[in-house]
Amino acid sequence: MVLTSVEKMVSLQKKTSGIRNICILAHVDHGKTTLADCLISSNGIISSRLAGKLRYLDSREDEQIRGITMKSSAISLHFVKGDQEYLINLIDSPGHVDFSSEVSTAVRLCDGCIIVVDAVEGVCPQTQAVLRQAWLENIRPVLVINKIDRLIVELKLTPQEAYLHLKNILEQINAVTGALFTSKVLEERAEKETESESISDTAPGDQVYDWSAGLEDTDDSHLYFSPDHGNVVFASAIDGWGFGIEHFAKLYSQKIGIKPAVLLKTLWGDYYLNTKAKKIMKGDQSKGKKPLFVQLVLDNIWSLYEAVMKRDKEKIEKIVTSLGLKIGARESRHADPKVHLNAICSQWLPISDAVLSMVCSKLPSPLDITAERVEKLMCVGARTFDSLPPETQELKSAFMKCSSEGTAPVIVFVSKMFAVDAKALPHNKPRPLTQEEIAHRRELAKRRHAEKLAANQGKELSEKPPSENSSEVTDNTGDMKGEEQQVTGGSVKQEADNKESFIAFARVFSGVVQRGQKIFVLGPKYDPAEVLHKVRDDSKPYYLSSAANDLPLVPHMTSCTLENLYLLMGRELEDLEEVPAGNVLGIGGLQDFVLKSATLSTSPACPPFTPLNFEATPIVRVAVEPKHPSDMPQLVRGMKLLNQADPCVQVLIQETGEHVLVTAGEVHLQRCLDDLKERFAKVQISVSAPIIPFRETITRPPKVDMVNEEIGKQQKVAVIHQTKEDQNKIPEGIQVDSDGLVTISTPNKQATLSVRAVPLPEEVTRLLEENSDLIRTMEQLNTSLNEDKKTHEINQKTLDRIREFKQKLEQNLQGRKWRNAVDQIWSFGPRKCGPNILLYNFEGYKRSVWQCLGNTVKEVSKYRDFDNSIVSGFQLATLSGPMCEEPLMGVCFTVEKWEISKVGEMLSTSSQDSGERDAIEHKQNEDITLTSSCTGEVCRVNEDEDSSQSVPKSPEKISKHKGEVLLADCYGPFSGQLIATMKEACRYALQGKPQRLMAAMYTCEIMATAEVLGRVYAVLSKREGRVLQEEMKEGTDVFIIKAVLPVAESFGFADEIRKRTSGLASPQLVFSHWEMISSDPFWVPTTEEEYLHFGEKADSENQARKYMNAVRKRKGLYVEEKIVEHAEKQRTLSRNK
Repeated sequence: MVLTSVEKMVSLQKKTSGIRNICILAHVDHGKTTLADCLISSNGIISSRLAGKLRYLDSREDEQIRGITMKSSAISLHFVKGDQEYLINLIDSPGHVDFSSEVSTAVRLCDGCIIVVDAVEGVCPQTQAVLRQAWLENIRPVLVINKIDRLIVELKLTPQEAYLHLKNILEQINAVTGALFTSKVLEERAEKETESESISDTAPGDQVYDWSAGLEDTDDSHLYFSPDHGNVVFASAIDGWGFGIEHFAKLYSQKIGIKPAVLLKTLWGDYYLNTKAKKIMKGDQSKGKKPLFVQLVLDNIWSLYEAVMKRDKEKIEKIVTSLGLKIGARESRHADPKVHLNAICSQWLPISDAVLSMVCSKLPSPLDITAERVEKLMCVGARTFDSLPPETQELKSAFMKCSSEGTAPVIVFVSKMFAVDAKALPHNKPRPLTQEEIAHRRELAKRRHAEKLAANQGKELSEKPPSENSSEVTDNTGDMKGEEQQVTGGSVKQEADNKESFIAFARVFSGVVQRGQKIFVLGPKYDPAEVLHKVRDDSKPYYLSSAANDLPLVPHMTSCTLENLYLLMGRELEDLEEVPAGNVLGIGGLQDFVLKSATLSTSPACPPFTPLNFEATPIVRVAVEPKHPSDMPQLVRGMKLLNQADPCVQVLIQETGEHVLVTAGEVHLQRCLDDLKERFAKVQISVSAPIIPFRETITRPPKVDMVNEEIGKQQKVAVIHQTKEDQNKIPEGIQVDSDGLVTISTPNKQATLSVRAVPLPEEVTRLLEENSDLIRTMEQLNTSLNEDKKTHEINQKTLDRIREFKQKLEQNLQGRKWRNAVDQIWSFGPRKCGPNILLYNFEGYKRSVWQCLGNTVKEVSKYRDFDNSIVSGFQLATLSGPMCEEPLMGVCFTVEKWEISKVGEMLSTSSQDSGERDAIEHKQNEDITLTSSCTGEVCRVNEDEDSSQSVPKSPEKISKHKGEVLLADCYGPFSGQLIATMKEACRYALQGKPQRLMAAMYTCEIMATAEVLGRVYAVLSKREGRVLQEEMKEGTDVFIIKAVLPVAESFGFADEIRKRTSGLASPQLVFSHWEMISSDPFWVPTTEEEYLHFGEKADSENQARKYMNAVRKRKGLYVEEKIVEHAEKQRTLSRNK
């Protein structure tokens, strides 16, 4: 195959109907990159002999060493089918669970995908995950069942067994698709029902619930994979062959004389060939006949493999001649039979033809984008398409047409930024020399050679006068100087080349992108309604023209110029002048405008696209610092670049000043650290041990103690240890009731709070976690309502979701102690959207988080000024708990009493009045208060305060002179005192209940053979893992073990399992949930039975205490531990000499 020129690619880019944007998705090690190699070799970019060994799209060094893909890379291929020419933009994506964010970035830019499944392993966890991602993005999949050679060579199955095995795999994949489809249909049906309920008011007796409705009516036949639909290819990428059944249908229709259409339908399924009648009959198994697929297809492949593996020369020659192939002598004599096999198979059933023709016929072109997908892309968050401004809705037609006319608005989506070496950019590459330059250089070389000869002759002929010689020498020194200059210039250039350059990985959805074009960059929070509102008043056209600078300033929108456009060719980049709609491209010069992903458009009416949905949550944190403190600026810059280059990584600076990297798993972490050291920061760094996140919670008091005796029945012994009550000493001025109600006053004694903590039911905690985004939306709506902003009409769908959420809370919070709890919710926390709740349960105050549902309460009360302080105190308390300063989870705080003394009340009302009356005086007074020292002025104020209580003055006077001073007495501002008091109250309320730690858990899926099962279990139990289920995969000797494992114990887990099982088992870890550690971190033995069982020191390891102390040590908090256990004199074993 000849290399396709860039000019040819550019001409193909203009024919939108011939473009296919596809990505390859699969579980790790199922053969994506090898398949990509086979497809690339069909374009002559790499040799077909190297396909599968080179792994061309794995361009990073660590990808080649580890043998897994770590980033998505794109390449454009040219394919001719009949008289149609196609341009295929192929994106290869990683299969490892740590890099699933890269899969999301690839899927967003594509219209179709190739799902690759290993014929031996079948459907694996990541296969299900990628199918789900493709489904969520509304892109159409086709299937490649790869590694069929393993069924022949490794498992040694007969063709009949292999057929049943393949059938089984297809059923598994279709089951996953079916489950996704069913859930979608049921969701849509539920939505329709709620709509019809609101319209029709039928009597409740008339309704009969029909469970099946909806699934029967919808056609889902096009979703499933079946060889007779032409969307399945059977292949072995490493041996270079692959076929769809239509290839054999054409072949045999001539031989047997049966129509190809009939063969297509019957080649896969329970059909057999009646050779006498030359008819195809149904029911092969009942009659004990071979199915057609086995007889006509698999038998031939099996016999070919057998002949080549056994080196049966006659048979091989017979096969080769009957197939009409030409095999080179080098391949047929090669010591490795696989080379010979590859040579035969890749000519007989070339995999690239099979896969690419399936892609071209079964996957949609950019023109076939569905209306559903467009609407999904354009609706951010909970907004519906109909609620978008009319100008924005008009853009839908531009999407659907995918037109490349000059008038069409340009819409581009950038799914990620990736870093390339500046040397790899086209304009920095050494370009080939022209004929004139070659001739010029030849002349120079000839002249230099002649001069050298002359110089040598001059040395031999000593009779020559010395004057000529000297001139020669001066010439040479001149040359030397020139060379030196050249060298120094080169080193300067080299420094410039070492810089990393960022390229945006993007796709054009509408219009034509041109080099040097001005365009808007729309951030994820950009709202087109605001701009259009401003622009409509100016009555100017709002496409980006020369008047782009006249547009009003709008948040989350900047304009920039597209500097360079590139054609992505795997490891190479080619310069382009313009790119029409429907193509994938690289854009240079956006690193200052785009962080990770963005929407680019010439029309301000364009909404930002829906954010990418990532499967993996980043959970592994490490703190990073440079070995030499002077390198800090480089490290900070390097981390900023890393954050931009990786879609999933998060870079934080904690309150402690640590620079923290948050990554999706161990392999991802290792890659990020390598990148930091070698590419972005280029400094030596030291990395902390992983920072494991925990959560703190409380539980109900236990009924039995540690030896399962009922509490309160046994006799307490004289406690040698301090009991728990002594550890949590409660300072003076704080009252704690027997049932855990904590009462505490502010330092200036103006307010008193009573707070109680109770554990939330598990379902409620889960509900709050799942709906954190919805809670955040509610919070935003409430703030805008409180500030009387005119927000866009609150979307009905969002309101319905909020109502549904409220109903679920009410269902789960039932019983006497939760009466009216849902209506009394004051706030969620931490960060106003976390899994903890604050309730108010005192008279004279009403405020609701359900304000956005219409039950707004405008109420003036003495508490109104300071309620935010209480909420802030609660937020602080939930952000760092008392055990080890980790966030709380699943706790409900109830404020049962809040008293503000008379002065506090007068103060609050007067401060309102004074604000309206006399702002200037207010400011002066405040300044005085802040500068005055506690000894003089403020103490006098306190005296005045006492007198003001006895002799009531007019509110005006108090407000003008004392109001603000009261707000900030010697204990600081009153609101601040309230915050601190509330925080303290929450912490003591927590300590009054049995506290527990919650650990983050991974779900762990391990595939292992029977002989290493025991070792897998040993590693799991050593690391506190818990096996949930084990099942055997049908037709194989592989077990699938599902387990949960604490994140804290997971470091080095994958390596240990591989070592212990000699590489026969490999785990996949995905963050799943938080789980309470059942042991009490503060537990000490107190009863006689516990002493007998655990001993006086109770030195059996307490898991929770170990974790708690580790976190406290890391944070520099006090840790109670004995450094010297038994202070005896050390005995030396050897006698003193």
